[in-house]
Amino acid sequence: MAHYDFDTPVTEDEVRRLRVNDTVSLNGTLFGIRDATQIHMFDRGRKTRFDLRGHALIHTAPNVRWVGETKAHPTGYEPVCIGTTTSDRMERFTRPLMSEYGARIIIGKGGLREGSAAAFREMGGVYLAVIGGAAALETTWIEQIEEVDLDDLNPESLWKFRVKGFGPLLVSMDSHGGSLYTEVNAQARAKRAEVLAALGVKNR
Repeated sequence: MAHYDFDTPVTEDEVRRLRVNDTVSLNGTLFGIRDATQIHMFDRGRKTRFDLRGHALIHTAPNVRWVGETKAHPTGYEPVCIGTTTSDRMERFTRPLMSEYGARIIIGKGGLREGSAAAFREMGGVYLAVIGGAAALETTWIEQIEEVDLDDLNPESLWKFRVKGFGPLLVSMDSHGGSLYTEVNAQARAKRAEVLAALGVKNR
């Protein structure tokens, strides 16, 4: 297990160094994205003006407050609470985010499935997990909302955050086929089989 501090955007080589159970902290740019954002991008043909190549994207629909455009808040939005949402329902968007936009890092809760794992292996990507209930802490890692695109979808806009020390985040799916979710599932099934056997129940 090792810890890495990355300045975004990152390279494929940097991502492929990571292994499950390593930790990562991010500095620079982090993009916020959610269901509606990706539905519009991939199902409805909308494009973003942002360059996502090599970047990290977090599954979020942040709670923000309109304060008017100032030097401190160039978009007019102040971050109030920027938490992370469950990733599983956005599984189908991992591959196009990587193949069409060049994204390298996905951040979320609960993990992704085999389709995403295959994309990570083929193109050099990684999934970083956030512990549930950490939204207040995450918000302190965000220095500013620098830009926003597709803002008619607010709060599921495409957000460009400036972050410092965003983490540590746990590498829970890597580019070598490693997945904490697969491991935990296998361990749980094995434990279940042991318990059922001890009770004299056939494992189906």
